[in-house]
Amino acid sequence: MLQLRVDAFVRFGWEQDSVVLHPARFTAKSMTCQFTAAGFSRLRFAAMSAFRVLGVFLILSLVLAAIVGGSQSDKETLLEQARKSEKNGDYKAAEQAYLQVLTVGPGDLETLKRFGILQQTELKFDESIRNFKQVLDRDPQYAEVNFFLGVSYFGENDLAQAIRSFEQELAAAHPHPRCRYYLALALQSAGRFDEAIAQLDREVEEHPKDLDALYQLARIHKNASLQAIEKLKAQDADSFQLHALMGELHADEERYPDAIKEYEVALAKRPDATGIHYAIGVAYWAQHQMDSAKKEFTESLKESPKDALTNLYLGDIAVHEEHFAEALGYLLVAEKRQPEMAQVHLLLGKSYRGQNQPEKAKEEFLAAIRFDPTAAQPHYLLAQIYRELHDQQSSASEFAEFERLSKLEKEKAAKLSPMN
Repeated sequence: MLQLRVDAFVRFGWEQDSVVLHPARFTAKSMTCQFTAAGFSRLRFAAMSAFRVLGVFLILSLVLAAIVGGSQSDKETLLEQARKSEKNGDYKAAEQAYLQVLTVGPGDLETLKRFGILQQTELKFDESIRNFKQVLDRDPQYAEVNFFLGVSYFGENDLAQAIRSFEQELAAAHPHPRCRYYLALALQSAGRFDEAIAQLDREVEEHPKDLDALYQLARIHKNASLQAIEKLKAQDADSFQLHALMGELHADEERYPDAIKEYEVALAKRPDATGIHYAIGVAYWAQHQMDSAKKEFTESLKESPKDALTNLYLGDIAVHEEHFAEALGYLLVAEKRQPEMAQVHLLLGKSYRGQNQPEKAKEEFLAAIRFDPTAAQPHYLLAQIYRELHDQQSSASEFAEFERLSKLEKEKAAKLSPMN
């Protein structure tokens, strides 16, 4: 007789109950299997036990899912509390919330990162470094953690580690946007000025409106300049080089009388030095002392007869004196050297107009506008030329453009005013 064995779990235990089934013989006339009553009873009991166990497993699964879901919900709630507390400046409450999150989900990388940033904000650099390192031990490229680690090292004045962390962050596909700037700061603090300048130059190239980077570049160059001046003073406090440099510094600060004094001392020490007469001429011109300026520019022209700027200044002085033929001589030389300089064409237009050549004046004013579309004065002068040529419509149009650009210039000047 064929025997079938069925094993079933009894209730919650792991004892096995063996059920032996004795299928009845069947013939061609009958295809129905007949079981003994005892065998069928035991089979039914085994099936019921299996369903009970399955039910228990389902209940346990639901309970476990509820626990996990509750934990996740608690975690999100705590993280939201931490963020709000941090935003409100309640760092102690935020810290407690992060600690609770780490209790619910130990080793959560994002929580460790956020907690480290909070500690960094509180200037707890050692603690933040430990949290950041925990993250990087498990994921060396976790988003922006190398950057924040570098900031903490920078706060600890561990410049070598800070530089290393910033460089690792920059190697990532999407580094923190301020990483290059902070790398430059660390390099600057480490005395590696050339590398710092290179990083800041690249930062400004990528983000032209980064005022912090521009400020740091200016500081580095200024400090380097001051250090060079001190070295010059230490070598020779009365040297030609030092007086010439001080003249430039005074001129940059628009302290023109002081600049002229320094330049003249420098020139007395080295009469054949090129460029000094030109610099003195600019200082006089800026103070509207045209006779003295013309004298210096004339000396400068002997050093370089075709210099565009020297000829431009002499042309400007000649136009101011209404010596238009003389002005054209200088300005045409300047135009050959600087054909796209708007000021050259503006002065040429004034010279041609002064010689009663309105068509040539119009061409020069149009060129001045082409090379500097934002300047208002050429439009005003062109409006006058059109009026002289009896083109009232063009004259009105140019005058309207002059008024529009003048208004923009005034608004821009007001924004740059120290009073704002």
